[in-house]
Parts: sequence; C-alpha cells; structure tokens
Amino acid sequence: MAFDLGALFSSKNPPLIGVDLSSSSVKVVELAGTAETGFRLERYAIEALPKGAIADGNIENIEAVSEAVRRAVRKSGTRARNVALALPSAAVITKKIILPGGLSEEALEVQVESEANQYIPFALDEVSLDFSVIGPAANAPDDVELLLAASRKEKVEDRVAVAQAAGLKAVIMDIESHATRATADRVIRLMPNEGEGQIVALFLIGASTTTISVTLNDQPIYEREQAFGGNQLTQDIARAYGLSAEEAEAKKRTGDLPENYERDLLQPFADNIALEVTRALQFFFTSTPYSRVDQILLAGGCAVIPGLVDVVGTRSQAATSILNPFKGMDLGAGLREKQARLDSPSLVVATGLAMRRNG
Repeated sequence: MAFDLGALFSSKNPPLIGVDLSSSSVKVVELAGTAETGFRLERYAIEALPKGAIADGNIENIEAVSEAVRRAVRKSGTRARNVALALPSAAVITKKIILPGGLSEEALEVQVESEANQYIPFALDEVSLDFSVIGPAANAPDDVELLLAASRKEKVEDRVAVAQAAGLKAVIMDIESHATRATADRVIRLMPNEGEGQIVALFLIGASTTTISVTLNDQPIYEREQAFGGNQLTQDIARAYGLSAEEAEAKKRTGDLPENYERDLLQPFADNIALEVTRALQFFFTSTPYSRVDQILLAGGCAVIPGLVDVVGTRSQAATSILNPFKGMDLGAGLREKQARLDSPSLVVATGLAMRRNG
C-alpha cells in the first residue's frame, strides 16, 4: 500500500539529509535540532548536473545523477546516510478525501484503495500510493479528512535507485511543493504576528520552470507552474559570448563574464522575471476571489540577481524579499554566513526535506 521506502508522509525516522534533485543540480542539506527547539544548519552542498541528466522531472541518467549525489554528500561532509527525496509536483496526483472516523489502519487502507481507483488514471499495481490523515472533516467532525497521494512506481523507483547507487538509503519520499511550503511556512511564522492574515506569494524560479505558491494563514490558496526559468539566461550568455551551455552555466554561477554582461543580459533578464511575476499575479487575481498580495518571496538560483527584488517590488507594488530558508537558524561550525545567504534561495526544497528529520 505505502511506498516501499516507508510512507510518503512518514515522519518517525532517524536523522536524515534532504536531497533535492533538480534539472540543473543536486542540493544536499543537513539540519540539527527540531521545529520546537529551533533548527541549526549543520552543512549543505550544491553539485551541478550534466545537461539532460534530469529532464522534465524524469531521471534520464541514473549513473550521472547518483555520481553527482555522491559528490555533493562528500562535499557537505555529512555522515548521515538516510535521505528524504521529493517527486516533482507534476508527477504526483494528490486528492483530499473524507472517510468515516474510527476506522482501523487496515480498514482505512482498503477504503483509500477503493477511493484511489476513482481518481488515478493508472492501474493500482503501477502506482505507489500513500495517504496522510489531516484531521477531523470540517463539516462532519465524526469523519476524517485524508490527503491521498499517488505516483507512477518508476518515478519513485528511479529516485530510490539514485540514492542506493550513491550509498544512501531513501527513507522518505515527499512532494517538491510540500517541501517548499514547509520551508516557506517556517519563514512566514517568523514575520510579525506570525504572518497572520498575510497573503504571501512565493516564486520559486528554477532552471526551466517557475512554481508559484500563494498561502494565507498556513493554507495554500493558489498553486501554478509556468515555463520560465534561469535556463533562458544561460542560453542568452551562450549565444552572446559563443560558449557551450555548460560553460555558460558555469560562468553564470561565478560571474566570470565581460563587463557588458550586467547591462546587456542580466538586467534585461531581471526585467523579464519581473514581467513574468506581475503576469502570474494578474492570473492569480482573475482566477481567485483575492485582489491583493501582501508579500512576495523570491527563491531559486535567480533570486539573488542584483536589483531583482527592487524591480519586482516596483512592478508588482508589493513588498518583495528573497526567501532565506535558513532565516532564524544558527549556522554549524565551518559554514560562512555570507556564502550560505547567497546559496540559500537555491536550497528551499532541500531544506524542507531536511526538516522532515523530526516530522
């Protein structure tokens, strides 16, 4: 019934590291402490992936990805071998369902399988299926509300195989959007009045897609993905300076580019991001009952582009800042605060996964 590696939503696990497999890189984060006592960032690492090793959320080259994971783990210095991984949101079908209260675990599983048949367009033996009890149903306290999650087995198995090939043990399989939200929720609770009543829009700008997630009082009220990301800038750099995609990506990260780069490429790209953000907000306003956003949080590698926060804030007329998943955390020995702050917007998913160490 549940995923072989434990449960999709399982939380009773030994200390672990969060491993985020994105299309451009592997990110590893290890935390100490708990949500109650406060987390401490122990160590992290980012390791670039060869182009095409992961495409559209699919692992196309298990060997290359597992080797990058192995390098990232070694670079981080962690000794933990249990890992939390995540599936792309597009690879997981989630559905909230209501079932009678008081059922045994076995009876719940039978009912969930029966319900799953209605919502999942694949044979049940082709999917990994799991569920989490949310709590009493809002309109019928005697019933329980559950979150059902299902994914094609090969998607799960590929990620487990990557972990195994890197000498690690996958114990939790999460969903990228849930891990992102866990990180954002913790940071929002550090706002005045714990962010109560604030409509917060998070833009996670990846290599090829930007994920928009809007929350109010810890509840998601809007989620969407659009095809736009940092690859666009990499392509612009490669074209302008006659570089390969790999060279352009490396130089983009180090900033080792001609002096006209910022004026001719970086600033126009920042303007483009701001335009995409304001378009996405307009879509949010027209497709929901909401007509305002109080706070915009930017994440992903592109979030640290100089001047981006100001451009987005001016265009959107909303308070805008970079989401630092390590906000309010102590830093472990050997970590440099400035470097951690620069890298932090790329580590949102990995941090959310690492937070699963204590549920």
